[in-house]
Amino acid sequence: MSYVLIIHAVKDYQAWKSIFDAASDMRKTAGEQSYHLLSEEHDSNKIVHFSSWSSLVKARSFFESEQLVEIRRQAGVEEPQFIYLQALEQRTL
Repeated sequence: MSYVLIIHAVKDYQAWKSIFDAASDMRKTAGEQSYHLLSEEHDSNKIVHFSSWSSLVKARSFFESEQLVEIRRQAGVEEPQFIYLQALEQRTL
């Protein structure tokens, strides 16, 4: 399984979330299968987006596309950090 962890600040969470939600079909078509959104405990504008993807090649292509760079700019995303991950093991305790 392939995953992407994105950590970034946004100028306004509600404005960002509206744009994020509007791009759901685009993300699904690109290969995103599921996601989790988390915020820092004391700052709801510091976001972690953790998602599973059909492949890291598709994820990287999507997130590095000019279209996504522009969407992030419009959404008020500040300095995103992308970490591309491959699953090694998963268990429930």
